[in-house]
Amino acid sequence: MNKKRSLIFSPLTGIATLCALIFYACTVIFFLADVNAVINPKRPEDLSTEQKNHLDKILEEKFAEEKGILKNLPYQTVAADLFINAESAILIDTETGNILFEKNADEPIPPASMTKLVEMYVVFEAVEEGSVTLDDIVPLPPQSWAINLPRDASIMFLAQGQTVTLRELLLGLAIASGNDASIAVANYVAGSMDEFVERMNRVVEGMGLEHTHFVESSGYSELNVTTAREFAAFSRMYIKSFPEAITDYHSKEVLRYPLEHNLPKSQQYQGDSQAVIQYNTNKLLGVLKGCDGLKTGFIYESGYNLALTAKRDSRRFLSVTMRGPGIGSVQGNRYRTQDGTTLMEYAFSSFADYLVSEEEKKSHSVTVGVTGTSKKAVTLIPAYDEAFTVPFIAGSSPEEAASMVKTELHVPKVLYQGATCGSTYGTITYTLNGVTLQTVPLVADRTVVQTSLLKKAWGKAQYFFITKVFSQENP
Repeated sequence: MNKKRSLIFSPLTGIATLCALIFYACTVIFFLADVNAVINPKRPEDLSTEQKNHLDKILEEKFAEEKGILKNLPYQTVAADLFINAESAILIDTETGNILFEKNADEPIPPASMTKLVEMYVVFEAVEEGSVTLDDIVPLPPQSWAINLPRDASIMFLAQGQTVTLRELLLGLAIASGNDASIAVANYVAGSMDEFVERMNRVVEGMGLEHTHFVESSGYSELNVTTAREFAAFSRMYIKSFPEAITDYHSKEVLRYPLEHNLPKSQQYQGDSQAVIQYNTNKLLGVLKGCDGLKTGFIYESGYNLALTAKRDSRRFLSVTMRGPGIGSVQGNRYRTQDGTTLMEYAFSSFADYLVSEEEKKSHSVTVGVTGTSKKAVTLIPAYDEAFTVPFIAGSSPEEAASMVKTELHVPKVLYQGATCGSTYGTITYTLNGVTLQTVPLVADRTVVQTSLLKKAWGKAQYFFITKVFSQENP
């Protein structure tokens, strides 16, 4: 009987053993295939619009300082020992937004005629929207006639019956700092000064400038207010949004107005003889190498102000100096041109930009495998713009120093138990001659979660296998 039972169960035992071996082999094969999918992940599908918006919101909140219009240098530096006459000043790298020097940069001061830059910004927005064109003929209300303005106001000599385009009025703003042009522009573009000023305030509020506010468009009122820091932030956005304004308006050195075509028909027989020649109020144009803007300002309550920019090769810097001293325009101009020259020469002799090429940007977006979830991968991306200003601490020039910057990615081989959108899982480190200049977090572009206890256990086994067998460091 025992012999017969043995004969019956032996084949069954063999079949069970065989089945167990087959199951084990299949499990191992599937496990290794799954491990391979994690180690060599396929790039996930592109984010939906909703996912992109969610990611952007998270990054704006978590990295607000690094994503701001202006930001501190990402490395420690000794403050420059510069003598600046103005009470308030700031110097920035226009490309990166890094602050290179500052002095009482948060002191509230009337911007004076620098205000006209904000006016021009609003006009360029209106042109983009299609509500006006630069070739529009602008009516000149009586309040815009030069004869009706205060005697100390800057003017471009608008008068009754003249024919003038919006483009010409913008030249009057940029070159002669005409308050008459400012009034004509504001009334034409928005219908009234009050409505135009509302638009100006919406612009700066949209940029997050909490201490900048306007009551009129020309800058004549001492109730207009800003700070050097905030006006530098605005000026950077102005240049980035409307770079053509530099060439078309702010770099122009001379305004001749009114010309024959501007005059009423009854006066056109005089030709261009009525034209008044006015030189740009920015006295550094044609004097400081690379200077091509931006705008001066003066009222007694503000002192001598200057938003200044210069470009040499691919580098552009921007400074704002406010409450500059001076008794009379000759002395005031001398001090603010000294300050502008000091700041710009310091910038160009000390710094250059590290910019990331499109090819580098692709390589800095890294796909990493994920265990324990239904998704096999997540993409890690830089949390914010990687561009930064490089100090001249190596090489024979600032540009050469920037070219010597080395990049190193620190990325885990695998992530266990998923990933959370916006959380940091790796870094990009930038060094120059062994000195770390910047470390940018690599964050998950989406959330990947566990789906079941079985997948969690399976993922844990995969993670252990990958980190031990492949000798990877536990992230």
